[in-house]
Amino acid sequence: MPRGDKHSCRICGQTNLDVFLDLGDSPLADRLLTKAQLEEKEPVYPLQVAFCRNCTLVQILETVDPEELFCKDYPYYSSVSSSLLEHSRQNVLELIARRRLDAHSFVVELASNDGYLLRNYVDAGIPCLGIDPAEGPAHAAERIGVPTRCTFFHEDLARRLCREGKKADVIHANNVLAHVADTNGFVEGIRLLLKDDGVAVIEVPYVKNLIDHCEFDTIYHQHLCYFSVTALDRLFRRHDLHLNEVRPLAIHGGSLRLYVEPGEAVAPSVQDYLAEEKACGADTFEYYCRFAQAVANIKERLRSLLAGLKSDRRRIMAYAAAAKGCTLLNYVGIDREWVDAIADKNPYKQGKYMTGMHQPIVSTEQVLESMPDYLLLLAWNFKDEIMSQQTEYVARGGRFIIPIPEPVIV
Repeated sequence: MPRGDKHSCRICGQTNLDVFLDLGDSPLADRLLTKAQLEEKEPVYPLQVAFCRNCTLVQILETVDPEELFCKDYPYYSSVSSSLLEHSRQNVLELIARRRLDAHSFVVELASNDGYLLRNYVDAGIPCLGIDPAEGPAHAAERIGVPTRCTFFHEDLARRLCREGKKADVIHANNVLAHVADTNGFVEGIRLLLKDDGVAVIEVPYVKNLIDHCEFDTIYHQHLCYFSVTALDRLFRRHDLHLNEVRPLAIHGGSLRLYVEPGEAVAPSVQDYLAEEKACGADTFEYYCRFAQAVANIKERLRSLLAGLKSDRRRIMAYAAAAKGCTLLNYVGIDREWVDAIADKNPYKQGKYMTGMHQPIVSTEQVLESMPDYLLLLAWNFKDEIMSQQTEYVARGGRFIIPIPEPVIV
């Protein structure tokens, strides 16, 4: 496996990172295409995953310009998912009670998208501010009454907000820490923006779930880092912050909710995670090398499954034009001959085409209208929600293909 000699670790700066998985050259996951763009040459970038032996961070080597990733017709709107809305609402309600937040408090969310989370603070009369670089979602948040700045969060912006007197009691950062190229600058910005008794509540996918459940499709260019608690603890301590509590979450295939504060009051949960990672070897390169072979095995099993269904003249559509679907379709090589269309609930995606393999994205109503024999579930992390929405499809004999952690038909 090649070494990433020209790259340095996104946390500690160590060079000579060890590559353990190469998914080849891949298009950008959320760069959905118009019909006119199908005729243009599509940009692709290497997708290699490496391990830092110094601080244990797992990371991809390539850094694509954030303006290219997040600002140009960014299609992801969090409010489309009812389960994510409820997940966020419960998080907010607990924090309001636990931190005794009121009209004198101030809450900031980094990567606030369409206001899916902060709307709960607005409803409770608690002042808040969203920060997000994607124009479409940011404007959608403003329309529902969530104050939003359409920009990237970084250390300089944190300093400006502090000068404006906008220090935060709570900072939310859900599924964004892994997206930022300047990891240290982002965390330093959190430290500056937090009040001395404030808390940053951060959600990240957990690298151990990714490895143990072979969730390789969550690897794409937006996700620069894949965090263990060991790496996170070292990251926050570099900035005089303390990871004081960790909670496991089922969402997104297995995530962690982190409670990070200026003062140190480390709960047993943190020590438990650190000890478990040490015991299973998640702080070693060898732990990740085994993952590459498991990924190759899934590729072959899924190709074999789909090929068998197509040889029986079965029609297959996909469901949910999720970013992870881009990695799955392109790495496995699932083109329009095998999967001819993708149904998606998000109206901002309908009428466009999937990056790389160019399947048209249609409305979810098309599922019942065309009645494919099988739906390949690309957003498998929301499988319960999606399958409950498609009870009529199942009643008519339709079946689902769940690709991760191993291809099965249900």
